[in-house]
Amino acid sequence: MAATELLRDLPVTARGVRTRASLVAAARTVFERAGYLDARLTDITKEANCSTGTFYTYFDNKEQIFAAVLDVAQEDMLHPGMGRVRDVDNPYAVLESSNRAYLTAFRRNAKLMGLLEQVSHIDPAFAKLRRDRAETFISRNARAIERLQAAGKADSSLDPLLASRALSAMVSRLAYSSFVSEEPGADGNPVPFEDVVKTATQVWANALGLGGDRG
Repeated sequence: MAATELLRDLPVTARGVRTRASLVAAARTVFERAGYLDARLTDITKEANCSTGTFYTYFDNKEQIFAAVLDVAQEDMLHPGMGRVRDVDNPYAVLESSNRAYLTAFRRNAKLMGLLEQVSHIDPAFAKLRRDRAETFISRNARAIERLQAAGKADSSLDPLLASRALSAMVSRLAYSSFVSEEPGADGNPVPFEDVVKTATQVWANALGLGGDRG
């Protein structure tokens, strides 16, 4: 996800990889605790139990390490690990499992997604990073829609890329409102996770004209 200008080359030694990973993990803790603007490099090095000199061996500034933290989160969200689907020929069941995995990963990374949203409004590099992140998911979902259309399981009249843009944006904003903004449901209470999964999946399925057992 991260733009190349925001990331330096990875270390070439195993020790360097471990040290960098420790700094990234410490930075995540600090960013989630203090926010991006108030986080200081000294807070990160203290959390990582290392010197300022060690920090500058791997990163030039706060922007770079924040990009590295987001890169780890992106990998988690792109490959969250779907649960086993009993009926792989049922497109609705596969879609539900995919949405569940994505939404679980989003909830796990909700604080970072909120920070990315905020920082993207003040830093053009992170605004581009945010757009690139969205395009990654849109492209992947468009390919999935194309496969469903080719198999005769989705509405073939839909443009797969446009459909993916609309549906990916829907799921992303639903996840943001549910896990970052924590907007309540109609009853004024937090929206149950299972309701978020069910709604996202039903809207996707209805839009694509998917059949299958919906439980």
